[in-house]
Amino acid sequence: MNIYKQHAYNRSVGWSTWHLQWCTKYRYKIFSSSERRNLCKIFLHEAAKKHNFAILDCEVDVDHIHVLVSLPLTMTPSDAMHKLKGFTARCLFIEMPLLEGLYKKRHLWSPGKFMGSVGHITLETAKKYIEAHHAKVFFLGIPDF
Repeated sequence: MNIYKQHAYNRSVGWSTWHLQWCTKYRYKIFSSSERRNLCKIFLHEAAKKHNFAILDCEVDVDHIHVLVSLPLTMTPSDAMHKLKGFTARCLFIEMPLLEGLYKKRHLWSPGKFMGSVGHITLETAKKYIEAHHAKVFFLGIPDF
């Protein structure tokens, strides 16, 4: 399949695609203007570029972020989340100094997060593949060896 060739790495084949979501601290609505939302999107893409992973899609709402990322097999989703949150917070504090008045300890993001894996096949398809290609043999008695 072509999807496997696109995700072939040195000595491994696979993909790691994740839906990540996090909120601003105290759910402050700091992204109420389209300029701030666009600025945050730019910083998200820059963070991904800097740390060698791809953002497939992202949406910045007034108080939370949704990002679909494709990660190298050597990176955990938690690492990617940490890199995205850290880089964007640092850049947003530099670009919007007024935010520091809201966040006295310079914590822009809430510590909470959501991470969900996204695949190109369903669980049912994977189960059918395993059953078809790796059939289990059950014996009704003592097997002959």
